[in-house]
Amino acid sequence: MRRRAKTIEPRIERAGEWLYEAHRRRDRFSPLPGDLAPRDVGDAYAIQSEYVGMRAAALGPIAGYKIALTTPAMRAMVGLNDSIAGDMLEKSILRGPARVRAADYLRLLVEFEIAVQLAEDLPAIGAPYDRARVARAVAAAMPALELADDRNADYASLAANSLMLIADNAWNEGAVLGDPVRDWSGVDLAGLRGVATINDKSVGEGHGRDVMGHPLDALAWIANNLASRGLGLWRGDVVITGSLVTSKFPQAGDRVRFDAGELGAVELHVD
Repeated sequence: MRRRAKTIEPRIERAGEWLYEAHRRRDRFSPLPGDLAPRDVGDAYAIQSEYVGMRAAALGPIAGYKIALTTPAMRAMVGLNDSIAGDMLEKSILRGPARVRAADYLRLLVEFEIAVQLAEDLPAIGAPYDRARVARAVAAAMPALELADDRNADYASLAANSLMLIADNAWNEGAVLGDPVRDWSGVDLAGLRGVATINDKSVGEGHGRDVMGHPLDALAWIANNLASRGLGLWRGDVVITGSLVTSKFPQAGDRVRFDAGELGAVELHVD
């Protein structure tokens, strides 16, 4: 059973409400007002939880997680020394091929990832987790496209507002999943080559090892991140483990595809 165990400070609750309303008004990404701004990483995740909880009324319960800033270069760019965990809500997780409307986002951002689905729970009490332990909990692996909205953020100012990325749920708006591969254990996930295309033109490629050294190391990272907050991963959860290719910004009319070798491919049409 999922739970957010701690009593929430009124300031954190107000911050979550402010963020939810900013999204509802389609405001540009900007810092929280000074009195509501996260003071540390713990504050930022508490605000994220409040914001996501408000979105859940329309989008359903938490059904998975994303990982952002999986490379040292990306963390340095935004002034953080660790990756970021974000929640994914049930109705925002789509099966490919899928369609979305560009007009539903301020600026649609797509990333190209290896996803896993869990066959068993990884509760907080079992931490710390490592690659071997989380591997035993994986039911299937598949290609995925993360859907995100940077809300026209000014990337030059991110380092000054790095905790806002956590509070804003790492910009996640869901994911598009390919067909699950249940006999994934014979696949070299670290060596797997992924190719991203838009309208059949290659826009980048990468390997599974580009994400924290191994996608299952990324899975262990998020299990430990959640455990540090008294939370767990649960059977059926989906985790997208970080992009093998730099973020792309597709436009209306584009067809986005991610070919993940032995794991197959997944497609998104942007209307």
